[in-house]
Amino acid sequence: MKKKLYRSKKDKTIAGVCGGIAEYFDVDSTLVRLITGLSIILGGAGVIAYIIAWIIMPEAPEQFSDDKIDKKEEPKEKTKKREKK
Repeated sequence: MKKKLYRSKKDKTIAGVCGGIAEYFDVDSTLVRLITGLSIILGGAGVIAYIIAWIIMPEAPEQFSDDKIDKKEEPKEKTKKREKK
């Protein structure tokens, strides 16, 4: 299965572009944000590239965060505790 480039929902500061790029290349999102910030400060082309990426990149499909998984597991744990009693 091929990897697809999406805007991140879970690692999002403004639009999820840097988080999505970081997930795609499997690097830390802070590094991608630093590179983006430097390109904005040094040349200004980073702003245009970010806006274009924001428009072109689709938002990631539903991603389960750890919080959502924990919430889904809570009722099962309560049921198991009741069965033990």
